[in-house]
Amino acid sequence: MSIYLIGDVQGCDGALQRLLDTLAFSPSRDTLYLLGDLVNRGPDSAGVLRRLIQLEGSAHCLLGNHDLSLLALAAGVRRPHRLDTLEALLAAPDRDAMLHWLRHRRMAIHAHGILMVHAGVLPAWTLAQTLALAQEVEAVLRGPGLHAFLPQMYGNLPDRWSDALQGAERLRVIVNALTRLRFVTPDGAMDLQTTGGLDATPPGHVAWFDAPGRQTAHEVIAFGHWSTLGWQPRRDVLSLDTGCVWGGCLSALRLGADRASDELIQVRCEAAQQPGE
Repeated sequence: MSIYLIGDVQGCDGALQRLLDTLAFSPSRDTLYLLGDLVNRGPDSAGVLRRLIQLEGSAHCLLGNHDLSLLALAAGVRRPHRLDTLEALLAAPDRDAMLHWLRHRRMAIHAHGILMVHAGVLPAWTLAQTLALAQEVEAVLRGPGLHAFLPQMYGNLPDRWSDALQGAERLRVIVNALTRLRFVTPDGAMDLQTTGGLDATPPGHVAWFDAPGRQTAHEVIAFGHWSTLGWQPRRDVLSLDTGCVWGGCLSALRLGADRASDELIQVRCEAAQQPGE
């Protein structure tokens, strides 16, 4: 039995199939954890969702910013982006089944000693708090308040966490941290504009995982989202977005008995979009 963490697929179903073939993946034996951004920018988002729905039970999927954007687009509260590739999915006869499945995915998972999120964790959050806050958003996405929340999901403010936050502002900060975060100030203010790698760190900021005093510093955290960061040779953070849809690789990490025996496995992707959010 093998356990794999997989980075951002973003609608590249052909690459996902090649990766699973390379892994000799067996749904009766192995387990997948996909770290969000299942859809968009790539050529076959519907194919990715149909494949993962069929693997229910052996594939556990997080929601990323592109997955949430699909829900907002389907609800009519977001206009299509010029780089979106979601038209075929939204016109598919099984559209409603795919969207229903998507809105029931997780915002954070803790399994096998690893905290998994799509983007990042704010410095002030503990492991338990991160999971509890993720569940707050999950409850809204699955419940009758979804359509009221989606128009309020977008925006970069508030830019930092406070336990006193309530309502849409509270949920927006949670969503932004879990699905969009890259850089923070030492006191936890999010920069949600910069998309470059570590060489593009804004003045006065650090990568979220290097924030001083981060409450999850003793946890191993796996995430995607940051294609310009790529794979980092660290054992405390597992950065698995290696830019498949931008002409890079789709990456899987086979978990070993310890971090030293983890194995990174990659396949090239056929898509070659221009880098973007």
